[in-house]
Amino acid sequence: MSTAQALSPSSRAESLKKLEETELDVLVIGGGVVGAGSALDAATRGLKVGLVEARDFASGTSSRSSKLFHGGLRYLEQFNFALVFEALRERSLVLNSLCPHLAKPVPFIYPLEKLIDRPYVGLGIGVYDVMGAGRGVPSHHKHVGKKKTLESFPSGKRSAIRGSVKFYEGQVDDARHTMMLARTAAEYGALCVNSTRVIGFLREEDRVVGVKAVDLETGRAFEIRARQVINAAGVWTDEIQEMVGGRGQFQVRASKGVHLVVPRNRINSSTGIITRTEKSLLFVIPWGSHWIIGTTDTDWNLDLAHPAASRSDIDYILGHVNKLLQDELTHEDVVGVYAGLRPLLFGESDSTSTLSREHAVSSPVRGLTVVAGGKYTTYRVMAKDAVDSAVHGLEQKVPKSCTERIQLVGADGYFAAHNNRHLTAERTGLHVSTIEHLLGRYGTLADELFELIEARPELGQPLDSAPEYLRAEIHYAASHEGAQHLDDFLTRRTRISIEVTDRGDAAAAEVAELVAPVLGWTPEHIAEEIEHYRLRVAAERESQEQPDDLTADAARLGAPDVRTGVTVGQV
Repeated sequence: MSTAQALSPSSRAESLKKLEETELDVLVIGGGVVGAGSALDAATRGLKVGLVEARDFASGTSSRSSKLFHGGLRYLEQFNFALVFEALRERSLVLNSLCPHLAKPVPFIYPLEKLIDRPYVGLGIGVYDVMGAGRGVPSHHKHVGKKKTLESFPSGKRSAIRGSVKFYEGQVDDARHTMMLARTAAEYGALCVNSTRVIGFLREEDRVVGVKAVDLETGRAFEIRARQVINAAGVWTDEIQEMVGGRGQFQVRASKGVHLVVPRNRINSSTGIITRTEKSLLFVIPWGSHWIIGTTDTDWNLDLAHPAASRSDIDYILGHVNKLLQDELTHEDVVGVYAGLRPLLFGESDSTSTLSREHAVSSPVRGLTVVAGGKYTTYRVMAKDAVDSAVHGLEQKVPKSCTERIQLVGADGYFAAHNNRHLTAERTGLHVSTIEHLLGRYGTLADELFELIEARPELGQPLDSAPEYLRAEIHYAASHEGAQHLDDFLTRRTRISIEVTDRGDAAAAEVAELVAPVLGWTPEHIAEEIEHYRLRVAAERESQEQPDDLTADAARLGAPDVRTGVTVGQV
């Protein structure tokens, strides 16, 4: 049976205790993909490591991406071949070895709308394909005529599409992948805790020697001592830097990216779709029984914790995707909406679409390393570079990074488990499609869910309000995956908040009853959690009716943050 270190309520309490009592070699601030990746990188070098996250793992940018591991076609236009090649190499590692249970290749077409498009697009994708040959996805892009394109994309607008170029990208559930990174780091000894906010730094003369933190679940303040601290706070990088005093060697600027979720039956296509807009690329991405459509790329200088999508954002995306669709989408087709912020390195241009997606690492103060920028696909390289910088100050010999050979928990034995899925279905009494669903979310850690269902058969039933998920998955998220609030369960451990029409309103009560015994919730606590979640849904819906960022942000701020002591916009 495959098992791994659980991020349970008891393990969180024990980790908090150890963080307070132990001097760490490396403390990482920020539980996004780069922070979790840094914790794993440091832990697998034999170091004493801690990871603190103010809200939930992946609660910021790392749960709100396009959910693709891709090289970045747009960077070819900027002749940034090094960044593309690096990203394609990382895509290969993820799909082939690091976490094949969480990531998979997905076919896309790039529809051609003008005669001149074919040589131009074909050359670009051809170069991209050659650079990525053998790197995790089927190679050899194909030029496809109008007839064959419309056979694979029947919803395509016949008057607009002249043909297409077909190729592949990698897809991942970003929030689950980031959480699994944290679990893997914990498996190697890292002390990983969420709901723990850094409120200041410990200093000895000119050196950072740790942080002041507060457990947001209890309000208790404490100190964590560490020989090196890594600031991997993403869009909050500058705020963390201000706690040390002054600006660092670079600044981070937030760019808002909005995505829409629509039912799969509203677009008839056997592949994903990528097209160009005047600002960036627009993706139509298959996502189970839905499509994810996005994204925008606009400057954002309002609330960082809960960026709001406005009606103009939604109109922009619908307007562009409808140029390719015979049967146009409307606002009524949109089931879910999410907005995320990209942490871009500050540049001279006013347009965020031209700011750098490359990352940078610096050490503005002795004992403190800052890493920022980059893209989701290259998280492992960013983490390696951050830890490389931090260990220079440890005054001891530290092994080199080995994360290119470290599989995430659930990856070991995945291919064999997938091949045996029919036998597993017979053994467990679950449908083969359910086995495939669980293997794609947990890999071989699905054994832990099978054991849970065997002990409590009622957990093998689907949720009444979101039947794509089993009750066991909710229980497991509380007992093993560090989820502590309804927002964690419905937005990141599952995607109920963007996959069902009511955005999880009905599921809130059902999920709260399931996790209450695991998390020790009283009836009063259950009622508070449900109220918090429903206020959040209402605020998001209201924000998406507002005409611009300012009014959308004001509407979204109408819902308080569920985590005790968290003020909106604060790390």
